[in-house]
Amino acid sequence: MQTLTLEQLRTATEAGGVSAVTLQAEGGEFFVRIKTKNNAEAVLSRARSAEPRGFPNPLPAIALLRKLGIVIGTFDLSHWNPEQKPIVRNRPDRSEAMKQAHEAVEHDKWFRAQVAQGIAEADDPNTQWVTHEEAKASWANKRAELAKRIEGSAA
Repeated sequence: MQTLTLEQLRTATEAGGVSAVTLQAEGGEFFVRIKTKNNAEAVLSRARSAEPRGFPNPLPAIALLRKLGIVIGTFDLSHWNPEQKPIVRNRPDRSEAMKQAHEAVEHDKWFRAQVAQGIAEADDPNTQWVTHEEAKASWANKRAELAKRIEGSAA
């Protein structure tokens, strides 16, 4: 069976190449099975290997699929055995690195949206512009008012 990494699945989903997804239990793990538009079958694999990516808990798999935009699918629990625990390889260093990478991507999306909004506002003919001198005078007035309030509360 063919394997797809998370990036390959993301690309296939965005291109409309995924026709069905099944969350299939085998032993104590859950695997994401993918059927493409050309009837090829694949399984979600680990990032740097062809080894299928197993989830001991189905909720992270469901959250991952939803984040990719896959909101309809099926599940197969016929081979589920909750007593059969998968071997857990705990890598907190990689977990933290991945978390930071995802946060960086989210920040980049937010930043780009802010820049796009700023450009749109700047291009809007109804935008009212403030000169540097007007801004300096406004802040000077605010500082003076604040200084008066501070003097008044100290007395």
